Amino acid sequence: MATLILRQQSLFWARGASRRCFSAVASHGDMVLSHPSSVDHYESSVRGRIVCITSGKGGVGKTTSAASFAFGLASRGHKTCVVDFDIGLRNLDIHLGMERRVIFDFVNVLLGECTLNQALIKDKREPMMSMLAASQTRDKESLTVDGVEKVLADLSQQFDFVVLDSPAGIESGARHAMYFADDAVIVTNPELSSCRDADKMVGFISSRSRRAEMGENEAKPVTQTLLITRYDPVRAEAEESLAIADIEELLGLPVVGVIPESKSILTCTNLGQPVIDYFNFRGGRSSSRGRIQTWFRRKQRTSLCHP
Repeated sequence: MATLILRQQSLFWARGASRRCFSAVASHGDMVLSHPSSVDHYESSVRGRIVCITSGKGGVGKTTSAASFAFGLASRGHKTCVVDFDIGLRNLDIHLGMERRVIFDFVNVLLGECTLNQALIKDKREPMMSMLAASQTRDKESLTVDGVEKVLADLSQQFDFVVLDSPAGIESGARHAMYFADDAVIVTNPELSSCRDADKMVGFISSRSRRAEMGENEAKPVTQTLLITRYDPVRAEAEESLAIADIEELLGLPVVGVIPESKSILTCTNLGQPVIDYFNFRGGRSSSRGRIQTWFRRKQRTSLCHP
């Protein structure tokens, strides 16, 4: 049985005249999404926080984690939207059991083929959570900085948290997802290849996000934390895989949670049920609110999120 154990308090450059390069946004003369500093302190917060769930390597559990993370925030009373950035290879809708309800998607909104509200799908189990699906037929070149910024600006006015499910790698989808992030949760498995790719993403966020371009004099850096998935303490004890302390040392980030290896992950995915709500689904007592509480309290203590 998989549980989320929270332990610490825890593309881009234009190809045509119609696309604005990432570095150009740093001038922020005509920002659509409000300045990052507007959410760095509760007293001046004017929009919801944008949280990117990302990793350099594929198959580490980003979508599984994003679905449960968003569901956990919503279950605590925070209006939350989770967005699938994996254009052409969407899976978030399956993890949430919404695959038959997708009529319009992210790209339809970007192209003006529908309104944002038409594309949003409200979760039937948790009314405080909505999803914006990725397109299954377009490619990642459909994303533009201007378009993504406008959609995120609209979402952050409607929701307390906007959770971005980033695709693997450091290509267009992943870079667009991390560029406007206020917080990033780096997902990794306890293996060297996964940690190395995660480290690459840590570097990209630290140097190529909008907050990084603005500099610390204008905005705080993106808050980065680490989520370890598919962890087997027995194998770690036998030195057959990396231990939690090893991963912390390699990546230099605080661990916000650990998801152990479990058959329940596949079961939940096939049933379209967030892992964090597994107990409710099985008729037991859910502890999802307690699991998400550590991350949320960490943000409150640093005055980085809404109450």
